[in-house]
Amino acid sequence: MIRVNGLQLLRGSRILLQEASLVVNPGQKVGIVGANGCGKSSLFQLLRGQLTADLGEVEIPEHWRMSWVEQETPAIDASVLQHCIDGDMVLRELERNIAACEAGEGGSELARLYHRFEEMDGYSMDARASRLLAGLGFDQTAQSRPVASFSGGWRMRINLARALIRPSDLLLLDEPTNHLDMEALVWMEQFLRSYQGTLLIISHDREFLDVLVDSIVHFDKGRLQTYRGNYSSYERQYAERLSQEQVVFEKQAQQRAHLQSFVDRFRAKATKARQAQSRLKALEKLTASAPAHAASGYKFNFFQPDALVSPLISLDRVVAGYGDTPVLKRIHLDLLPGSRIALLGRNGAGKSTLVKILAGQLAPLTGTLTAGKQLRTGYFAQHQLDALDIEASPLIHLKRLAPDKPEQGLRDYLGGFGFGGREAEAPVGPLSGGEKTRLALALLIWSRPNLLLLDEPTNHLDLEMRQALVMALQDFAGAVILVSHDRYLLKTVVDQFYTVENGVVEPYDGDLATYQNRRLQESERRAASESSAVGLETRQTDSRVRKRREAEFRQTISPLKKAVESLEKQIHGLQAEIDRIDQALGSENLYNTTSQEQFQSLLQQQGKYRSRLTDLEERWLQQQEEIEERQQAFADEFKTRL
Repeated sequence: MIRVNGLQLLRGSRILLQEASLVVNPGQKVGIVGANGCGKSSLFQLLRGQLTADLGEVEIPEHWRMSWVEQETPAIDASVLQHCIDGDMVLRELERNIAACEAGEGGSELARLYHRFEEMDGYSMDARASRLLAGLGFDQTAQSRPVASFSGGWRMRINLARALIRPSDLLLLDEPTNHLDMEALVWMEQFLRSYQGTLLIISHDREFLDVLVDSIVHFDKGRLQTYRGNYSSYERQYAERLSQEQVVFEKQAQQRAHLQSFVDRFRAKATKARQAQSRLKALEKLTASAPAHAASGYKFNFFQPDALVSPLISLDRVVAGYGDTPVLKRIHLDLLPGSRIALLGRNGAGKSTLVKILAGQLAPLTGTLTAGKQLRTGYFAQHQLDALDIEASPLIHLKRLAPDKPEQGLRDYLGGFGFGGREAEAPVGPLSGGEKTRLALALLIWSRPNLLLLDEPTNHLDLEMRQALVMALQDFAGAVILVSHDRYLLKTVVDQFYTVENGVVEPYDGDLATYQNRRLQESERRAASESSAVGLETRQTDSRVRKRREAEFRQTISPLKKAVESLEKQIHGLQAEIDRIDQALGSENLYNTTSQEQFQSLLQQQGKYRSRLTDLEERWLQQQEEIEERQQAFADEFKTRL
């Protein structure tokens, strides 16, 4: 088991953990939660041996194999499949040793190496890696492409595959869902549920944690607090604990009243549509868990838009794409104030292309786009983080947007996004991804949009900030277009879905659960249709396996064959001698009375040679039978393997 006792962990002069303790038993699946910057990733670095505790003890069984996701992916020409398999460095080293041994004369050592290779399930590695990559969104063609041809998000998927393919007793995953679409996320949930080792996951995806973990470790004021059950269970326990603290009682009551008021309003106008009813259930659950977030350091709301026209924007038979290449065809869409629409589809299907059309960053190839008067669009995407001035502080960023506003008002506003005091004055450059995302959202909200285009807005955000964003979106009067794999965000904010598939954008009548089930079924059908391709790869893999096994067989059977060849030479020699004696005994002159002594000598030699020949033939027969038995065993083994 993992034991942490009396741990103190510092980052500069800042105390991340003080007198912290933790016990994780073998086979547990543990979710690690806490605010951005609280030390979650530092804890993982400590477990990996990349950091040293300032005080206290950390014990991990010495024999445990550990795996984690690498943060960098080299731009190499190796195929995705081979680079994935390279993640199992022990297996690759064993393959190199086998190759070196095959080039020399090491029959017994080669047999030992092949036995170890079989124990490690090395013969099925190509097929296992291919299935894993397929689950993460790489089809057969993509698996054969060089790693260098993929973008950063896809390379992170490759790194995730390398971590998952590597045999381990302890698996550390730090925000593994950030670069996944819905289909890959659901597949990974199923994959990790069958993982037999100990699993520690840092995640801000509450739905993911609910499905997967059996306990939660919360970074709470420099301590590690462990809660039994999934995230929802932790939230209830934590809410009960906070409810006992009088200092937050009033904030809890206000939070409950605010949410209940919204739920009541939404219930009054909600249709019987499955999506609306699904959102209503999510909002009621949100109300129940409100006390757990009452003490959050984040508090903000969207400003009332200056103007709301209907429709805000309209697309009629729009074709969207790049250059002369269309990606989406004949889009019809009217966005009205109050619309809450999520776009569903695989990565690369065109969701971001549609958002760019709506944001005015991409012109339609054909068709008509009509923007309402006084349309003001707030567009959030991951590249907005790169547009931040790394030398400037959050306060300077906001002053540039509002040079005439009093500084204290700007500071108060930034405080709602977690930038209080000196944090508002520090340069943006050293900030984490989550902190930069908070700042980008703060700047977007300040612009008073009436149309929000949010492309994966919760990536890198901690759970409390995600909750604050959900709360703020409830009262937003404008329209929202959302692209996200955060199912909690979708369930609590969205009441209408559009699918983006095969170049077509169209309304989807089902709810999120229906969509997930449909995608899983499609994935199963696609896997079945690709069975011939997988079969081809399996045959290619088996061909390589057979060559290796044949090399092993040749090495192990070589001594037997050499012994048979030696026996055959001796038998041929003896047979020649016996033939010579038989010929001599056939001479008439041998039977004269004067040749009796020679006759007796030849008879003695004949008997001696025939007796020896019988022994050699028996030994030859035994050796030949052993060779045949081994050949049959080899054939049976490979027949079973194939």
